[in-house]
Amino acid sequence: MDKKTNNQDIINKDHVSWFRQSAPYIHAHRGRTFVILFGGEAVEDKSFAHLIHDVALLGSLGVRVILVHGARPQIKRLLSESDIDSKFTDNMRITLSEHMPAVEQAVGQVRMRIEAQLSMGLPNTPMAGASIRVVSGNFITAQPYGIHNGVDYCQTGNVRNVDSDAINQHLVNNNVVLISPIGYSPSGETFNLRAEDVATNTAIALNADKLIFIMENNGVTSKKGDLLQQLNLPQAESWLKKHCSENDLDAGKDTQAHLHNAAQACRGGVRRVHLVSRQTDGALLQELYTRDGIGTLVTADNYEGIRTASIEDIGGIMELISPLENEGVLVKRSREQLELDINNFTVIERDGMIIACAALFLFDEEKCAELACLAVHQDYQVHGRGDDLMQHVEWQARKQHMKKLFTLTTQTMHWFIERGFAECPLDDLPIEKKSLYNLQRNSKVLCKHLGAIE
Repeated sequence: MDKKTNNQDIINKDHVSWFRQSAPYIHAHRGRTFVILFGGEAVEDKSFAHLIHDVALLGSLGVRVILVHGARPQIKRLLSESDIDSKFTDNMRITLSEHMPAVEQAVGQVRMRIEAQLSMGLPNTPMAGASIRVVSGNFITAQPYGIHNGVDYCQTGNVRNVDSDAINQHLVNNNVVLISPIGYSPSGETFNLRAEDVATNTAIALNADKLIFIMENNGVTSKKGDLLQQLNLPQAESWLKKHCSENDLDAGKDTQAHLHNAAQACRGGVRRVHLVSRQTDGALLQELYTRDGIGTLVTADNYEGIRTASIEDIGGIMELISPLENEGVLVKRSREQLELDINNFTVIERDGMIIACAALFLFDEEKCAELACLAVHQDYQVHGRGDDLMQHVEWQARKQHMKKLFTLTTQTMHWFIERGFAECPLDDLPIEKKSLYNLQRNSKVLCKHLGAIE
């Protein structure tokens, strides 16, 4: 086999593996409603066609798509061509009535360009055979933003109402709904709106399954610059409070604005909001069709959490511990035994997948407990999940007034010792457990004394 053939085999295996791993998400997203926002910067980028191809692919996979676009750079350019200097306050454009023709022209041009891209169907392109119907309309009713801190924002507006019934009807007919950042009042006026607000209010009104912000930067980051992959609502609000109060320029006004809208959407009933960078080709697909994604996920509920296992978790636990059983790290357990012991198990679930588990068995007479079957999926053995799980199990043992926690191990002795366990003799085991000790495995016995719950 030559090097070229070998490389092709690796590529094919990677492709097949990725496709198989994405299958659960293909099934989960079919029939769901996604609101996707991107700015006018994305429309002007040379890679915009790739983003549109990915959006088209979502539609072909059964996702109900609503696109909301911005037009800030296009508006700025047309105003500049007319020698008009448009001012911003608190990241909001002050739109005078004489600005509106340029605003309407810019927004119309952007909308037509998006519609043209979605209408493509040339052979030998990703859009071949797509046949996408795009619908736009007066879905957004607006009202004036008004006067804030003495500043009159004139024709800059707020979303007053979203015609969710009309939008839903188009989605039922398998149309892509395209919404521009322009709102209309009952009196016939037009208002310039923030695209982020349009997307947020649309997602809330439709009770969308996901709101996705295609951002100019790389999502929400920590002080060290590390991407924060997942935030629940309290964590997102805490991040905003900290960075906004510190006027943190490194965090970026756009990031703060997007995260503020994400938190608003979660409070309004949208379960998941994704903040994804458009700088990475294919980021939208990676975020939606891989377990860990590539951006920041803001959730109204716990995307990952520790909980007591249930009978429905048997399959996930077996899949997790089978490789370790085959390597001799864990004692083999039958499905029947797991079913009998399931109430003793605690698991960490991530997006529907069991990624860690541990069991706690109590010996009331000796006031000690066994930590057993501690396992963490090999892809998630970072960020201290094993520590979190063990601490939770220790807390459970102390809650039951256990004085000592012990575990049996053949290959992970040092991991436990680093966490406060010490080797102890076989005679220290409870009588019942000692009678079941497997001499062939020759496991080390490690113990840890427990204090009372603080």
